[in-house]
Amino acid sequence: MLQYLFYKFGLFIIHTVPRNWSYRFAEFVARLHFFMSSKDRNAVIHNLRQITGRQDDLTADARKVFLNFGHYLVDFFLMYKTVDRKFIEDRVRVVNRAYLDEVAAYGKGCVILTAHIGNWEMGAAVLDKLGHPVTAIALPHKNPKVNILFNKQREAHGVIVVPTHAAVRRCMQALRHDKFIAVLGDRDFGAFGEPLDFLGRKTLIPKGAAFFACRTGAPILPTFLTPNGDGSYTIEFHAPIFPSQEEGVVFEDSVIGLMKRYVMVVEQKIKEDPTQWLMFREFGIEFENMYPHPGA
Repeated sequence: MLQYLFYKFGLFIIHTVPRNWSYRFAEFVARLHFFMSSKDRNAVIHNLRQITGRQDDLTADARKVFLNFGHYLVDFFLMYKTVDRKFIEDRVRVVNRAYLDEVAAYGKGCVILTAHIGNWEMGAAVLDKLGHPVTAIALPHKNPKVNILFNKQREAHGVIVVPTHAAVRRCMQALRHDKFIAVLGDRDFGAFGEPLDFLGRKTLIPKGAAFFACRTGAPILPTFLTPNGDGSYTIEFHAPIFPSQEEGVVFEDSVIGLMKRYVMVVEQKIKEDPTQWLMFREFGIEFENMYPHPGA
């Protein structure tokens, strides 16, 4: 209940004051979180060391991760009234639109593969305005009221939210009707992921994107939306990854092969700006399933 009240209070502030004031409020809360939670702070620092290889003081970089998460929440809770076609024209730079058009013309639906980078929630809203609403798999919050609160923001932009327990059936249906689904590919929230090398550590990577692609023949389109720091955003589409059409290939081998290909894309995107990877628990098999991600 406390978490729900906190989000409701934050919503009240965000919807009452100008956007730049909302960012300042979110930054204050983020700094407080950074100071109060040594567990989260140390985890982020350890992750940054692993990604960058740096051994110097990374306190400032870790603090920026927390501040970026605060900005993510402001943008998420404001997007239902701000993200429209004019917003796309004025504030969103679209990179490699041809890749989006390519998978749309392919005729087998599309698996949008993203990660906890920048603002994945706004990415889904932008896709809707570009003419491709998505069915998104979302891990339900433990608090049902928080879950409803978050899903209302998503559904305002045509996102069909599918809980994890119903994901396989609903996503397969969407793809078979030539629709888009969206899957996060950088962290497995259960114990059924595939252990792969990820940013220098053996990590459980979710199989969802590769599983759906191999089952239906749908291409995987790595997609990331990140803020530019000036009130504008960039949505970037990477080259589509198509499942193998070779006969006689073992299904599980096809899945793992696809996973290895898109993991490299996610790794490269994280390395471009590690402070935009909003991961608050140490990644790696030894750390999986210890704690929930605050923005999941």
